[in-house]
Amino acid sequence: MRRWGLAAIGGAAALLLTGCGEAVQRGYMPEPVTEAASEVASYWTNLWIVALVVGVLVWGLILWSIFAYRRRHEDDLPSQFRYHVPIEILYTVVPIFMVAAIFGTTVEVQNSMLRVEDDPDVVVNVAGKKWSWDFNYVNEDVYIAGIQAADLHEGEPGVPETLPTLVLPVDSRVEFVLTSRDVIHSFWVPQFLQKLDMVPGRVNIFQVTTTEEGTFQGKCAELCGAYHAQMLFQVEVVSQEDYDAHIEALRASGNTGQLGHDLDQYPLQVDQEPRLPDTLGRPEGDN
Repeated sequence: MRRWGLAAIGGAAALLLTGCGEAVQRGYMPEPVTEAASEVASYWTNLWIVALVVGVLVWGLILWSIFAYRRRHEDDLPSQFRYHVPIEILYTVVPIFMVAAIFGTTVEVQNSMLRVEDDPDVVVNVAGKKWSWDFNYVNEDVYIAGIQAADLHEGEPGVPETLPTLVLPVDSRVEFVLTSRDVIHSFWVPQFLQKLDMVPGRVNIFQVTTTEEGTFQGKCAELCGAYHAQMLFQVEVVSQEDYDAHIEALRASGNTGQLGHDLDQYPLQVDQEPRLPDTLGRPEGDN
């Protein structure tokens, strides 16, 4: 019966792992839809594998010590070991190398996430406001204005029909120029596996390369007031043809030009003004 029980447990575990193989491979992180997100998911999974190996080794040594050196009789004193210098050196040096390796690979992944290339395919100025989003397509000179959650009728906030939708082309390098009109917000699309704060008076930038078509949910990741939980948006990654059609639809509807700083509750500081040109493109001198 014991053997049959173990076999049943093993079979159930194998079935469970088979059913969620992709989720396990990415460490139960959201499915990545950008190049940098795939790197983050891979790094996350590899880090967990290393951590589990180290954990199993340490747990094994602890259990082995407990049973191998346990008191076998009431009158016996287990063998005592002190000042084993080689082992102490090993237990000191190995963790230092491990922490250094984790630090180095983390910096490498972060540099990849924050790398800014010249001449991105699409530049979008994302302006956070209490409690919605404005999207300026800089090169195309059109915009999307989000309806603030506090102005929506009761029961409507959060439904797809009332959310601002940012449309992006697939297989394209997209630059997000992040600004805030009032308080600190944070631009977050979970499946990008990347987010960045939006600070009044400052300009933050990051880029992604889209790899998958689909509709993805975005939100503010910084507690910003009463309607923070309803500060949502959508990202639709579509083909280049559909993207071009979307831009033309915005022009046809009269959404031409840019929603500028005159809508900000707290204007950019004087020393920050040169960093953000009138076209709301990339600040000069930033790499």
